[in-house]
Amino acid sequence: MSEQSTQVLPAARRKAWFDPWSAGAVLIACVVLAPLVAVVWFALTPTDNIWPHLLSTTLPRYVVNTGLMMLGTGTLTAVVGTATAWLVVMYRFPGRRWLQWALLMPLAVPAYVGAYALVDFLDYAGPVQTALRSTFGWATSRDYWFPQIRTRGAAILVIGAALYPYVYLLARAAFREQGGAGYEVARALGAGPFARFWRVGLPLARPAIAAGVAVVMMETVNDFGTVDYFAVQTLTTGIFSVWRQGGNLGGAAQLACVILSVIVILVGLEKTSRRRSRFATSARNVRPVTPAQLRGAGAVAATLACVLPVLAGFVLPVAVLTSHALTAAQWTAPGLAEAFGRTLLVCGLAAVLAVIGGVFMVYGTRLSGRRLPQLLLPVTALGYAAPGAVLALGILVPLAAFDNGLADLILSITGRDPGLLLTGSAGVLILAYVVRFFAIAEGTADAALGRVPASLPMAARSLGRSAGQTLRAVHLPLIRASIGSALLLTFVDAVKELPATLMLYNHDTLSTRVYAKASLENIAEAAPAALVICGVGLLAVILLARAHK
Repeated sequence: MSEQSTQVLPAARRKAWFDPWSAGAVLIACVVLAPLVAVVWFALTPTDNIWPHLLSTTLPRYVVNTGLMMLGTGTLTAVVGTATAWLVVMYRFPGRRWLQWALLMPLAVPAYVGAYALVDFLDYAGPVQTALRSTFGWATSRDYWFPQIRTRGAAILVIGAALYPYVYLLARAAFREQGGAGYEVARALGAGPFARFWRVGLPLARPAIAAGVAVVMMETVNDFGTVDYFAVQTLTTGIFSVWRQGGNLGGAAQLACVILSVIVILVGLEKTSRRRSRFATSARNVRPVTPAQLRGAGAVAATLACVLPVLAGFVLPVAVLTSHALTAAQWTAPGLAEAFGRTLLVCGLAAVLAVIGGVFMVYGTRLSGRRLPQLLLPVTALGYAAPGAVLALGILVPLAAFDNGLADLILSITGRDPGLLLTGSAGVLILAYVVRFFAIAEGTADAALGRVPASLPMAARSLGRSAGQTLRAVHLPLIRASIGSALLLTFVDAVKELPATLMLYNHDTLSTRVYAKASLENIAEAAPAALVICGVGLLAVILLARAHK
């Protein structure tokens, strides 16, 4: 080896020793994972260990209620989502063309909004009971029996009506990818419609259905607004109770760790289901399923089966809210415009930062090829799986300690007390949203960058472009549509987020305004903000429908 080459090699090694793209990817991963690590640390080092007290008092109730909620919503969404997906893929019936997209619309309505609307519709002063009293001449509630509305069963129905599209979307895709030859063989062997579903369609689609149910269960664990309104004590409401009312950080963190354990199990099951789903079909150029025409009672039953979930999950909540928001006075109520502006600002900034961080991390991990970023990349998805209350716990306490230290430092230097600069501000909420929904941006960026032909960035680098210049000139123009989708989906999820917003922010946003007004039984003032949230959610549903045509 020549002397010149021996001088170049150490320089190349020094340059490779520090890679800013790899370091940036690791730093972003650390920021996303830090709240979860903090929660585990608080749980292991409590100042006042109330774990034995929790075990002997409230924890069993929290666990049982959470388990029953997960089981109930999982079962309900599996049945509704799978049945409706099977019908729209396998049969033709009146309204099928628009119902296959309308079945996604309940995703636009947060479950807590559906809960407020259902109670308003069915409560004593609501239109249903009012009409019953008027029709039959009943004077008071003592004259007739009507089921209780605020129960665990009602909470399961509301959450299931809002979340079944997760199962429907994945099951529909799985049924569409299956070849028609298998069903034709089953039909030739004498298998009826149910037998073809049970023996052919369901086994092949089971991994996709299981993945959708796992997502539903994670969202059920995350729910706070619905279970709080229906007075169902779950692990999430327990965190609020132990920390905000009892003032015990360690106990709240220990409850959060129970939730994290459940989430890790569900994420593992979901990953296993996705891995197995690769083997659903192996043939190339599979002939698609030809939908069979339904007539008579079968066609009516299929249409009703697909219409009812849309009515329960979207039409009813939106109709109830619209009836309360028809007067101009509700739209000019004090605080609504400010809440709308704060929501746009905070959620918009969070979406932009999450997408920038997601693109940087994915690109940096792919560019560097280092082992550590590659290991951290999939782990960052836990932020999306973790409930907002858990993330809020892991963000607020460390940030409050930093805030107090910073205030003390400024006071010692300047003699002026600046107060808490970060805690309770929009900045901490933006950080929570970025951590919570980082997986959406990162997953979208990973899929989009994976579709860019390797020859294009290689050509740019061979022409002397740096890694950053290649990202700006080659990758970003090609993945612009995917980035726009990630921005919209992240923004919409941030607008609907309630637990983290309640715990971290002292000012009204659209979601906290809806919660505050509805908690005081003031549905009329909650309606405009709730309708705006639903309208924003519809944008994401339209985007989702276009992506899955």
